[in-house]
Amino acid sequence: MARLIFSFIILLSSLNANSYKNDCLKCHNKLPVSIDKYFYRYLLKYSSERSVKEAMTNYLKEPSKDTTIMPKAFINRFGIKKATKLNDKQLHEALDFYWEKYKVFGKLK
Repeated sequence: MARLIFSFIILLSSLNANSYKNDCLKCHNKLPVSIDKYFYRYLLKYSSERSVKEAMTNYLKEPSKDTTIMPKAFINRFGIKKATKLNDKQLHEALDFYWEKYKVFGKLK
């Protein structure tokens, strides 16, 4: 039974990772700023997991100059991204994976 539960957790994690890799990294790898730097900007501004994910979700659904966390020079050079094509479930899964990958809580000594 424990193996079945463990296998299910691994499967869910890989699905979240696939959405993140296929839908997020595909574009972010083309930019000169690594994807973790966006996370740290959100974390500095919004602090909590809930606030970070909420802000990212709002921005990804309706990107604008008013809601971006990137500096003006970055936006002038690269523009505002297009709204995500991910549905709510895919977006939340990708953000969950993103959070787990880059969170600093529990990793600092």
